[in-house]
Amino acid sequence: MSIRTQMFYAREGIVTPEIQRVAEKEGFDTEFVRREVAEGTLIIPANVNHLSRGLNAMGIGRNIHCKVNVNFGTSPVTKDLQHELRKLEVSLKFGADTVMDLSTGGNLTKIRKEVIDHSPIPVGTVPIYEMIERVSDLSYLTESDILDVIEQQAKQGVDYMTIHAGLLKEFIPLAQKRITKIVSRGGGLIAHWITETGKQNPFYTSFDKICEIFKKYDVSFSLGDGLRPGCINDASDEAQLAELRVLGELTLRAWKNDVQVMIEGPGHIPVQQIAYNMKIEERLCHGAPFYVLGPLVTDIAAGYDHTASAIGAAIAGTFGAAMLCYITPKEHLGLPDEEDVKQGLIAYKIAAHAADVARELPNSKEWDNEMSRARFAFEWNKQYSLSIDPETAQNYHDITLPGEYFESAEFCSMCGPKFCPMAAMKKIDGMTLNKKQNLKEATIH
Repeated sequence: MSIRTQMFYAREGIVTPEIQRVAEKEGFDTEFVRREVAEGTLIIPANVNHLSRGLNAMGIGRNIHCKVNVNFGTSPVTKDLQHELRKLEVSLKFGADTVMDLSTGGNLTKIRKEVIDHSPIPVGTVPIYEMIERVSDLSYLTESDILDVIEQQAKQGVDYMTIHAGLLKEFIPLAQKRITKIVSRGGGLIAHWITETGKQNPFYTSFDKICEIFKKYDVSFSLGDGLRPGCINDASDEAQLAELRVLGELTLRAWKNDVQVMIEGPGHIPVQQIAYNMKIEERLCHGAPFYVLGPLVTDIAAGYDHTASAIGAAIAGTFGAAMLCYITPKEHLGLPDEEDVKQGLIAYKIAAHAADVARELPNSKEWDNEMSRARFAFEWNKQYSLSIDPETAQNYHDITLPGEYFESAEFCSMCGPKFCPMAAMKKIDGMTLNKKQNLKEATIH
């Protein structure tokens, strides 16, 4: 079958409609985007079967604006499809760039189809979850099962898949030295399979066959970090880096097949190690985009892990992370609901934008400047519209100063009419202008 991936076209010097669209969104010229896709430093996750159903193409790369992914999905305990579709609606409303369906309960095929049908942004999955559902015992999982599930999900229109191919048999003893061992759900399943069967990771041994499926539908790899650290004590250890080196090898093998790749990154990293992690990934994985979960910079923020991780996410984005996987307040505690999705996503949109400003990417600081001008002019409605969450911004204002009158007031309830420094500065500016005008008129006369 002819190869028709975005990377294939880019390497042939062809600007696809998707490359054109990404260039327009990002504020870069098409040649820049084409070259980045050709080199593998930018991916456009766009399954041909999702494109035909209304996918709005977007780019993920270290040299363009930092993106945010939202995870949701059913569990063996909570299997309500409509609940997950409402989470998708919240994700779209507040600006998610991609979503991942991580469902493990209910009719997984139907849930995934509905998510793809309702999503104009790329959809990712972790196919090992469905593979486990198909077998009565984990050790019975075969290469045929693996390839069948991947092909089915690719046909459905999944744009990128997390494949835990870098966790090799010889790395499991390294993880056993840790406090939290293995915390990746997919990584844990693979480690269990390896231990049960005594064989090498089947995703690694079948990697080239997976590439063949991916290039038929233009599915992108999200090479999974099955050995990501689950606490800051385990960060940047031998297990994590051993797997990262294998992901670099697999990146080159995927690129030989014109298949796009991004690399999944660590979940718990103390602040002082974040820059190092971004740089080592770039070197070991040949500049492929880095997609990080958090990272959480402390382990004591249960109930507020979206805050702890947004701190790390902003730093990671500043040092080159291409996409941030959000974390909700329920991280480590339970399945998130719609409000948790909203809170996690907004925290991460702020982190991503902060990184864009730090990296001086096109049109990033202008948003902040526009908000600042609206604040100084006391244009309340404009301030709301420029906010990441306009409804909450207006509600907070209106709680103490409700009504039409206060929508034009030159103060808020924090300072009141006498203590606002910006209102005072407006008066000073006015007095200065009048003095200059009077002086000019006196000089003329």
